[in-house]
Amino acid sequence: MDIEQKQAEHIDYFVKQASNLKGSALRNVIVEATSHPSLFAFAEILSVPNILELQGTENAVFLDLLRVFAHGTWSEYKSVASRLPPLVPDQVLKLKQLTVLTLAETNKVLAYDVLIQELDVTNVRELEDFLINDCMYVGIVRGKLDQLRRCFEVQFAAGRDPRPGQLGSMIQTIANWLSTSDNLLVSIQEKIKWADNMSEMDKKHRKEVEERVEEVKKTLSFKADTEFRGHEEIFSEHSGVMDYEEDRSRPKRRRHPLG
Repeated sequence: MDIEQKQAEHIDYFVKQASNLKGSALRNVIVEATSHPSLFAFAEILSVPNILELQGTENAVFLDLLRVFAHGTWSEYKSVASRLPPLVPDQVLKLKQLTVLTLAETNKVLAYDVLIQELDVTNVRELEDFLINDCMYVGIVRGKLDQLRRCFEVQFAAGRDPRPGQLGSMIQTIANWLSTSDNLLVSIQEKIKWADNMSEMDKKHRKEVEERVEEVKKTLSFKADTEFRGHEEIFSEHSGVMDYEEDRSRPKRRRHPLG
């Protein structure tokens, strides 16, 4: 079962749980969801009406906590930790995993120094163990650890929930991409048309050249044949004269009387 299918099943489970509970009963649902080792998307849970109704109540901090897991990072949580519920170890791990996904959205080469600072790890060994055991083995990222360059080269990273207002930007980015693709397609079609025209012109030119070559061959053949016949006639005339001269130069035979 791939990670996307697992995500869908876990999301469906927690959405149903949240839809059947209200008020303080939703605390445990939020803590359980944000601690789950295989759940990395929270937008659907966050959009459940019963969850949104926590806003303005004594349980609003749990709604804010869920928003951090949906869109935030470990460093962002630390900056407002005094106003949010404390995290259990599984939540800390989950938020650090989500932080790696956020960093990978904008940069495919993550420097160790940046990761050490963002994840609050003490050294390179601890960082690499976290990336291997808690990120790559889990399946949320794939990449290469480069100890020489002290960086993590990201080859794949699971996507996170879009931040509020980010969806419009994403739509605009996709629209720009589609427009660029359309322009590129038109350009390619024009080049194909130009290539087809050039091919037809080349075929026509080649045919004209071949026809011209045939005409030249015929002309040369006719000329050669004519010259050959002319030489043949001249040769025949010369042969007759020579025979005639030979006949005149021969001594005449005289008849002797019979005695």
